[in-house]
Amino acid sequence: MAQSSDTSGVKAFPIEPFKHERTRLAGMTDADRAFRRQWLKDQVLAESEPLAVPGYYEARYNPIRRFYRLPLDTLFKPLVPLMGYESAAKYRWFTGKFAMALGAVYVTWYYFKYSSNDWTRKGGWRISSRKEMVTPLHPQFPVLSERKVGADYASHGFKNSSI
Repeated sequence: MAQSSDTSGVKAFPIEPFKHERTRLAGMTDADRAFRRQWLKDQVLAESEPLAVPGYYEARYNPIRRFYRLPLDTLFKPLVPLMGYESAAKYRWFTGKFAMALGAVYVTWYYFKYSSNDWTRKGGWRISSRKEMVTPLHPQFPVLSERKVGADYASHGFKNSSI
């Protein structure tokens, strides 16, 4: 079983000089201070960064995936300057998952509503409900069956049809 880690199993190599405050307080030379100051300055992104590499999106996503991502990409692209790239990407991801879940609920509801098993079709879901349990101490005891003749059983709505 593969283990999940931030480094994919490769030993992490720390690149930040004097990461912990304790090591900085233990003693830094002027050259160490200059090195750390330059490293911290290098971590600040310029106005033009991060750069959008031409062709990266096309290389990363195949045409079918680009096609079904197009509606939400179009919707969330104007929101990137307002929300930031990371937040817009998160909202785009959750919106897509929510839309798929809502679509699955709607398709299931539609199928159960319009594809029920009745006398007009061979397939479909047969939905039945249980009768309420009535014991001798129940006020409605004895409950008589609503079915009087043999045609009442397994009619699947045929007796109630307009034919």
